[in-house]
Amino acid sequence: MDLSTAISLSKTLSLLSPISPSSSSLPPFSLFRRSHHLRRCNLSRSFCLPSAVQLSTSREDDGDEMVEIGGSEFEEEVDYAEDEDTLDVDSLEREAQLVVREFSDSLSRQLIIEEERSSPKEAQVKEKRRKNTTSKNIPDHLLPKVAIVGRPNVGKSALFNRLVGGKKAIVVDEPGVTRDRLYGRSYWGNYEFMVVDTGGVLTISKSQTDLVEELAVSTTIGMEGIPLATREAAVARMPTMIEKQATVAVEESSVIIFLVDGQAGLNAADVEIADWLRKHYSDKCIILAVNKCESPRKGITQASEFWSLGFDPFPISALSGTGTGELLDLVCAGIEKVEGTEYLEEENYVPAIAIVGRPNVGKSSILNALVGEDRTIVSPVSGTTRDAIDTEFTGPDGQKFRLIDTAGIRKKTAVASSGSIPEALSVNQAFRAIRRSDVVALVIEAMACITEQDCKIAERIEREGKGCLIVVNKWDTIPNKNQETTVFYEEDVRRKVRSLSWAPIVYSTAIAGHSVEKIIVSAAAVEKERSRRLTTAILNQVVREAVAFKAPPRTRGGKRGRVYYSTQAAIRPPTFVFFVNDAKLFPETYRRYMEKQLRTSAGFAGTPIRLLWRSRRKMEKSAGKGPTTMQDNFTGIEKSLAVPA
Repeated sequence: MDLSTAISLSKTLSLLSPISPSSSSLPPFSLFRRSHHLRRCNLSRSFCLPSAVQLSTSREDDGDEMVEIGGSEFEEEVDYAEDEDTLDVDSLEREAQLVVREFSDSLSRQLIIEEERSSPKEAQVKEKRRKNTTSKNIPDHLLPKVAIVGRPNVGKSALFNRLVGGKKAIVVDEPGVTRDRLYGRSYWGNYEFMVVDTGGVLTISKSQTDLVEELAVSTTIGMEGIPLATREAAVARMPTMIEKQATVAVEESSVIIFLVDGQAGLNAADVEIADWLRKHYSDKCIILAVNKCESPRKGITQASEFWSLGFDPFPISALSGTGTGELLDLVCAGIEKVEGTEYLEEENYVPAIAIVGRPNVGKSSILNALVGEDRTIVSPVSGTTRDAIDTEFTGPDGQKFRLIDTAGIRKKTAVASSGSIPEALSVNQAFRAIRRSDVVALVIEAMACITEQDCKIAERIEREGKGCLIVVNKWDTIPNKNQETTVFYEEDVRRKVRSLSWAPIVYSTAIAGHSVEKIIVSAAAVEKERSRRLTTAILNQVVREAVAFKAPPRTRGGKRGRVYYSTQAAIRPPTFVFFVNDAKLFPETYRRYMEKQLRTSAGFAGTPIRLLWRSRRKMEKSAGKGPTTMQDNFTGIEKSLAVPA
């Protein structure tokens, strides 16, 4: 091949050249081979697999002939097998999937949430129950509801976890842990229904002081900036708000499980709750379940004490599961079976939006403003929300979301020093909510702006790979606002939370309902970006332009990183795999530069993106054998990945 022919072919096949920098004015050419390979690189193939779809390899064998033109090298090889010379793109795509899977497993091991592990047996039982059911993808709000009510500390949350098959509710041997309504889907045979956990129903026979003392509501932890009179007034309203939540659960349910404590025996509060149910809800199916009857023989004796309540007592044990099967049979006898054939065509995927932040920043107010009802208790009492509260929500455009209200996340040292077990479990629930969500709304208080704890929560969101938007709540508390206030405020937020520099910012006043709808609009846009996939052609074009504009730096030994092929291997979050000659030749600064170029050219606002760098294995060629296959050009899956921080 003469020089003029090489130049002509190189211009024609520029789209098929590997991504590598060039110091000349010509396009950034790299190595290509003649013979059958050149005949394969026809025009139709260039449209199917543009840019870097071939890997360039520099051989130092005696049979190779090197020609350099304008700083670019063209390699000629006399004897080269046609089948082995073509890039196996499918193989690279499969390897990229393995890279992403390995990275995901490694990251999951690093982000272990305390007390998160569940036994494999529990997971198998839950999965078996789901497979055995005839679920038709019926929306939650159309399923019949079963409410669990009773006085505090009788085991309502433990029974709730038993029926839904998990550890969704916080269970602590303390009264008043559950405050809001907590929903979970349960399956039994061919029946499917929603179970509602409630806070302890408090009776009017006790004084306000006794009720507050029984609930163990703190008036000091996390309430330093609130006047004492406001604290006391908020605490005094707490029992009424908890009872109101329980009342709503009872009114919307078809079956009521009235739970009592078999070990403690009949209580005056049990009598008053039974009278309340009989007086106002006699038209509903009421099941009297006597909990904590682990022994079937003793359970009958323990349950006999509750015949005076006017209902047939049924002994069970939420802890061991004794009698819960028969209880579910009674529940299914009291509900109507919902046929879901009309919902078969509904979309299975419903994005989840977790609302997280420090205590008292207005998370529950935002949820209530979005759904248009008092779904959760709103109070200046720090730590009012305990469980992660899931709520179905339909946006203005008809798109469905699952909103998750969470407990306030305080510093780990503050939680440990308080010695509060419910608060520690609440924080774990909040972290679990982040993990099972798609988009996280990080709520901050306008006057406080960004605190150290907000930065730590932001880092957790980024590491979990979740889409995020920053909600600046209580915007009305900023005095003397003008047109430049938002600009300066955003600059301050961006400077302090660098890990979420890509997250959009929404300003709202939830308690007055101002601009809360923008949260859903922004979250929907973030979810679309998080689920977007770039074609290989566009991706490699962006990467080639980025490399041409700024080449990877050279090492002291004169080595320079080269990108051979790139592909988007996953979404949610968008994950890109770069096949390079050596991942160590790409410093963190250059990886951040590449991420910035991807965002500038392709978008992905509101979502983190992962860049994984895959090193090529040194080519090996034994005597008397042709070149190795393309799979051998890269390090095996057992090798450690070089990933961006």
